[in-house]
Amino acid sequence: MINNYSQIGYKCSRNYMKAGENMKFTKIKVSAQIKKPLDRVWRYYTDPEHVMQWNHASDDWHCPHAENDLREGGRFCYTMASKDGKAKFDFEGVYTKVEPFSHIAYALGDGREVTVDFTNLGHVTEVVVDFDAEGENTLELQRNGWQEILNHFKNHVEG
Repeated sequence: MINNYSQIGYKCSRNYMKAGENMKFTKIKVSAQIKKPLDRVWRYYTDPEHVMQWNHASDDWHCPHAENDLREGGRFCYTMASKDGKAKFDFEGVYTKVEPFSHIAYALGDGREVTVDFTNLGHVTEVVVDFDAEGENTLELQRNGWQEILNHFKNHVEG
């Protein structure tokens, strides 16, 4: 499955580094149980039009741009921006593994790694995101931010 989407006026940087043997990161895990079928959860997680609806940690931020080439070696870039226009950044990476409806792994530009697992639990789909923490913000702040993004995703899928 490949999803491509772009909007005029946005350009993601394409600078990536490979995680080296000496790079050690603390792992953080967040999860959500979503009361929708796996195929819908997968589609909403990977389709750029949907990503722009949920990819923000607080209501004063939004995701005005998303592009996604969902395949091993493919790239994604989601622009996260404050609604007041004072701040924005690109969240981007390269997919290292894609198992449709089950598992996504990607490397961020700074070498950190992220995995996303989707598990069908009957009438509920569990999404578990396991990511390498960065060094600028506290682990609690990072965990809370990623969990809020996942909560917005859950609300979007269930809404």
